[in-house]
Amino acid sequence: MAAGAADRAAVQPQPAAPGTPARDDSQPSTPLTLEEVLRSSARSAPDIIAALARVQQAEGRALSAEGAFDTVFSVDARSRLAGYYDGSEVIGKAERPFAGNGGYLYGQYRNSRGDFPTYEDNAYTDQLGEVKVGALYTLLRDRMIDARRSTVSLAGSDIDIARFERRATAIGVQARTVEAYQKWVESGLKLKAYQELYDIAVERGKGIRRQVQLGAKPEILLTENEANMVKREALVVQARQEFRAAANKLSLYYRDAAGLPILVESDRLPPSAAAFDGMNIDPFVRIEERPDFGILLAEIEQASVKLALAENDLRPRLDLRGEVAKDIGPEGLGGSSRSPLEIIFGVSLKVPLQNRKAQGKLAESRAKLDELSVKQRYLAEKIRAEVAGIGIELDTASDLAEAVHRQFTLADRLAEAERRRFALGSSDFFLVNSREEAATDATVKLIEARARIAAARAQLAAATADESALKLDTL
Repeated sequence: MAAGAADRAAVQPQPAAPGTPARDDSQPSTPLTLEEVLRSSARSAPDIIAALARVQQAEGRALSAEGAFDTVFSVDARSRLAGYYDGSEVIGKAERPFAGNGGYLYGQYRNSRGDFPTYEDNAYTDQLGEVKVGALYTLLRDRMIDARRSTVSLAGSDIDIARFERRATAIGVQARTVEAYQKWVESGLKLKAYQELYDIAVERGKGIRRQVQLGAKPEILLTENEANMVKREALVVQARQEFRAAANKLSLYYRDAAGLPILVESDRLPPSAAAFDGMNIDPFVRIEERPDFGILLAEIEQASVKLALAENDLRPRLDLRGEVAKDIGPEGLGGSSRSPLEIIFGVSLKVPLQNRKAQGKLAESRAKLDELSVKQRYLAEKIRAEVAGIGIELDTASDLAEAVHRQFTLADRLAEAERRRFALGSSDFFLVNSREEAATDATVKLIEARARIAAARAQLAAATADESALKLDTL
């Protein structure tokens, strides 16, 4: 067998099995590259699209949380329809919470008409009504954090977690995409090797038949060659089945512009094992770039917010309130006491004597932070060990590929020499077949060794979150 037999033999296209994705005849008959498949998967993989939708859901929840700081306008109107008094009152009020404090700012307009009982004397206004502006500012509890701000902060962390989960999903999908592509290339190159081995037996059978017809060879040699052909044909059939299954699995990741699976034609199979070298990886480990590590950091941030909120709930409430009010227009029924400008300041204090709910939340939050801190240290150690293990696998696979390549070179040389000796009548049929099959076995082992190196490199890209190698840098 000539050197590089696995890279030169052709694979015959086979009809698709029922239920498999449709073939895309519009695809050019050029070798399918790993980059092309990765770009397609990053653009159209359903898992990645679903993860992007989850990010949008988190962003929607964050927007909803920010609604706690929306300005609220309200109107309250009342009128006595029967009774001794006929007073009517309308109050319009706008209130807006502070973004950096638990208090709020408000403005109010109030206007009244008619008579009110003495216990509702404050309902009177001058004829054009009363304008009031006020604010409440918290000094202890709710000053640095409160339920509204903590909800917004937690929602922001949820967005970060959703984005990290999207990255983790995308990296996982791309890793499986690389695996599917490499399996397709590996099974296709194996099929080419077995197909060439079978074709050699077919051509040899033609020569033996002519020699038997001329009486130069015994007829039993034809039977022996036919038995050998059947054995080699079985290898081709099995390899073809694996190739078709690999193409079907690849269609889950290789999709057209509409997101529909593409069953790749066999004529797009790369011509050599060089297709395994289509991924350029950065072996440098950036633990903080790992999405699972980012998720853990976001969870620590959320636990810190909950801890701060629990500590806040233990504090006494001390609020400062101020108002400026002025009635406008001609004097109303309430008298002249309504007309001067009013400036009012007040302080309120509320001290919790028992606050077991907040104490329980505080203990829970501290324990959660301790748990996440331990997980963070362990995850960093685990990532380093994982990357080191992949490095060992990569080194081993490279050493194995070198040994198998030497084995392939020797086996191919022996098979070529044995064929020449057989053609000259110096070798027997059994020995030349053994040499050819040994050379094919070495070819298959070399393909598997190259695929093993490529698989280790893909695992390293996933372990180091190398989005450039996985073609996720533009996602």
